[in-house]
Amino acid sequence: MDILRFITAGSVDDGKSTLIGRLLYDSKNILIDQLEALEKQSKNKNENGVDLAILTDGLRAEREQGITIDVAYRYFSTPKRKFIIADAPGHIQYTRNMITGASNSQLIIILIDARQGVIEQTRRHSIIASLLKMKNVVVAINKMDLVDYSEEVFNDIKAQYQLVAQKLGLENVNYFPISAFYGDNIVDKSERTPWYKGSTLLNFLETVDVNEDVNLEKARFQVQYVIRPQTDELHDYRGYSGQVISGIYRKGDKVTILPQNIETKISKVETGGKEVDFVFANQPAVLHTEDDIDISRGDFIVKTDNQPKVENEIDAVVCWLDKKELNEGNKYFIQHKSKVLKAIVKEIDYKIDVNTLENIPMYSGIKLNEVVKVRLKTSSPLVFDSFEENNDTGSAILIDETSNSTVGALMIL
Repeated sequence: MDILRFITAGSVDDGKSTLIGRLLYDSKNILIDQLEALEKQSKNKNENGVDLAILTDGLRAEREQGITIDVAYRYFSTPKRKFIIADAPGHIQYTRNMITGASNSQLIIILIDARQGVIEQTRRHSIIASLLKMKNVVVAINKMDLVDYSEEVFNDIKAQYQLVAQKLGLENVNYFPISAFYGDNIVDKSERTPWYKGSTLLNFLETVDVNEDVNLEKARFQVQYVIRPQTDELHDYRGYSGQVISGIYRKGDKVTILPQNIETKISKVETGGKEVDFVFANQPAVLHTEDDIDISRGDFIVKTDNQPKVENEIDAVVCWLDKKELNEGNKYFIQHKSKVLKAIVKEIDYKIDVNTLENIPMYSGIKLNEVVKVRLKTSSPLVFDSFEENNDTGSAILIDETSNSTVGALMIL
């Protein structure tokens, strides 16, 4: 079974947490003891006598205020697919939570209150989706029960959002009229919307193609661990373990070790403790090389005919996650999967307005939740693709040298 990772986004009180609760409740993914606790805590009860939003609003402050503050991850499955859901906050001051939650998602569900239509937060979250190059967008027009399940209201909001999607270049957009409170068109088709001929939201999530996101062209493998048992029966064994980030690796492939830029061939490919003919994207694997080369954790093994960039200076978009300001000249660690390097902020080019995507000149004093374009210089060469070409090798984080806390999320340009 494959896994679909998706995020819900929307303004405060659009019903994100209730929608996720409804998906869990109606797909029978809640245990009996959870249901009992849910009934006791419920203030805002639906026809089932429960407040479904409590399932994701785990923090006490979230339950008391009826809002989402932190990103909550929930897991559920159906016979067709497994799901990982990120419930992101709708408030402006939690932009960083929204971006970190969306960076690992393959699909975004943008909720729109049927009474409100497209508002500033809708545009804001759509802009973040376009910034993160998200390929699949679901527009769930919620609270249809409060507008008498009007087809006219649904079509009007759909037309409003189509203008936003066109402007931002969002291509795969699907629209659903739903009521998370009553469960209309989420797991089961609703009799209250006879005019809606599309599928239910869950059916769409079960069938949407996410395998097209897997990059099988550019072979990328980063070494996480060098296996050297040095036992009598495995005296000469030396394998390089990690996960295949993208592409396909076969015995006999001509490869280059980066950043050293040394060419060799793959002599053996293993996965699950057995030798195999090939391995492909997202599989854990152990690669062996024909030549004895000094290969360490964080080094890349890539196909010689299709190589990534190897540079000491990178341009990147940074979502700033720390209360301490980002300024030119600041020094950080940059972690690029299992590789950690020292880096200095050489230039801050401009701030990106997440409400309009406009570039605003700015050279210092970048505050929490702001998104900026910077130039970084690293202590040794970094191996990368652009985020647009390969978001796995095109993303990284900045770490504070003293506190060791994550302070920035990077999309490499």
